Amino acid sequence: MPAVVNCGGDKDFCAASSFHSDFMDSCLVLSLGSHIDVYCPPRKRSRITAPFIFRDESKEPENQSSIDVLPDECLFEIFRRLPGSQERSACACVSKRWLMLQSSIRRSETFTNSRPSNPSLKNVSSPVSKDEQIVSSVQDEEQECEADGYLTRCLEGKKATDIRLASIAVGTSSRGGLGKLLIRGTNYTRGVSNHGLSAIARGCPSLRVLSLWNVSSISDEGLSEIANGCHMLEKLDLCQCPLISDQGLLAIAQNCPSLTELTIESCLKIGNKSLQAIARNCLNLKSISIKDCPLVGDQGVANLASSASSVLRKIKLEAVNITDVSLAVIGHYGKAVMDLVLTGLQNVSERGFWVLGNASGLQNLKSFTIANCQGLTDLGLEAIGKGCPNLRQLHIRRCSLFSDEGLNAFTKSGASLESLQLEECNRITQTGVLRALSNCGKNLKALALIKCLGFRDTFVGSTPLSPCESLRSLTIRNCPGFGSAGIAMVGTVCPRLQHVDFGGLYGATDAGLLALLESCKAGLLKVNLTGCFNISDAVVSAMARLHGETLQLLNLDGCRKVTDESLSAIADNCLLLTDLDMSRCTVTDNGIAALARAKQLNLQVLSLSGCSHVSDIGVALLQNMGQSLVGLNLQQCNLITSSVVELLEEQLWRCDVLF
Repeated sequence: MPAVVNCGGDKDFCAASSFHSDFMDSCLVLSLGSHIDVYCPPRKRSRITAPFIFRDESKEPENQSSIDVLPDECLFEIFRRLPGSQERSACACVSKRWLMLQSSIRRSETFTNSRPSNPSLKNVSSPVSKDEQIVSSVQDEEQECEADGYLTRCLEGKKATDIRLASIAVGTSSRGGLGKLLIRGTNYTRGVSNHGLSAIARGCPSLRVLSLWNVSSISDEGLSEIANGCHMLEKLDLCQCPLISDQGLLAIAQNCPSLTELTIESCLKIGNKSLQAIARNCLNLKSISIKDCPLVGDQGVANLASSASSVLRKIKLEAVNITDVSLAVIGHYGKAVMDLVLTGLQNVSERGFWVLGNASGLQNLKSFTIANCQGLTDLGLEAIGKGCPNLRQLHIRRCSLFSDEGLNAFTKSGASLESLQLEECNRITQTGVLRALSNCGKNLKALALIKCLGFRDTFVGSTPLSPCESLRSLTIRNCPGFGSAGIAMVGTVCPRLQHVDFGGLYGATDAGLLALLESCKAGLLKVNLTGCFNISDAVVSAMARLHGETLQLLNLDGCRKVTDESLSAIADNCLLLTDLDMSRCTVTDNGIAALARAKQLNLQVLSLSGCSHVSDIGVALLQNMGQSLVGLNLQQCNLITSSVVELLEEQLWRCDVLF
């Protein structure tokens, strides 16, 4: 370790070991991990009147170096006249007192000096490397780097302390300047407070991104310091910050005009007043996200949507007390909005969604998510389809008041729709889904139906259905009423499927799946049949025969009727298969032997979890797959012993084995 300032002798420098015996003391190492900013051994004398200080009640030592006798005011004046960031960082390494003094100096309070740095100061303990010293060698270039804000720091849990923030504020100035700071949680004994955030505000004017999650000790004072010192702030994320109110956010609005992204979650003291100020002053706001803020209402949201109408791209509102008024304003002024998320809006009625669509302002909307909004009905969904002609992605979850009629009307108007996901929408039936597919035959590429309980394995309709040639991905998961008849019909309507996920479809049988496999002309790439315990070897064999040349992933977890016959068909036909899950299937060592003998098979991941008939004999054969296998799951296989697994691990040294 480089030398540091001598504490009690005539010489200028002494060995670093004379300061403290325990180098790894958590109080001394200020920024650990891959971003070590400053190391500061302890000093006993406390600062008296400087603007930022941590007090120490210990008595002063009898013998002190001459410079340590100086009061904090004198040291403050000395430090702000240091020629460069390397020298300031080096002095911060001497003691915690010097670190705190350094972090209390604003960038505007330092004296710029174009003369070369003092060579003697470069011998002081410094956290920078040789490459970083080159970056800081010229003062003008150094100041330019400091304003760029290249560095990112993330403090989580016990690492989130004021000492670390102070060291970051001092240590990053010579390495490109701090541009992004994330604080996740806090240290309950020496946690982050307003003092630490003030150090960042003084030393890091290039800060562009600030994210505070679950930080209960930072209040308006700390956020105001950031606003006063970091005028380049572009993104602010506040989550579970109970002490921050409108006052702190008002300071951001008044001092940070470059703000483009604002996220507020579970901040109970933030309301309409600060959001109105943001709307007046931050005219470049592109993204706004508000969640679980009970004081936020129509005044704040409407002002944001109308004031930033020309640049606002994304709006996310969840569990806030807005009404139909806010949706009307968004629908009228949201000409630039491309991503809209509305979740848990209990005070929005059918009229709000109807006005949202009929206002005709969401012409550029590309993605729309509606969750747990009981105001969404057939009338509102039809209006959205007509008012959002360029909508490509629609996700509706837990909205139980719209039915097949609204879905049919929406898909007739939504000519640009590419992805449709319906989750826990219990009034949607198979008839409505098949008609929607027929309506979106040109552009729809992905359809997902999850936990929809309104399906029955029948199809009633006299109108012939047009094929949906564009659909490539179909997910029907945990919909117990969707059975073989519906699967067969989907295969007829969607002949170009490549990704199929039927996880949890207990009603799926061989007849429906065989019909779908024969209808798919493009060749299946990924198939998930998890929990389809009624299918047998006939389906897997047909799949291997018809789609073996394209199949890459196959999941048969829980298919109890699948046996060694399926493994033999897979080994003979599936040349491109890389991921195979046979968990809880009725396979034995003979099936494993068939896989091991297949020379053309390049399987990378194999899961045999819960296969109670597989023994040590079959597992030993897997060493033949050592050239390709990188993941193997043998959990809950009772006939397999640990000794055989250990031997297999030695043979398959590149493979991660779970046992």
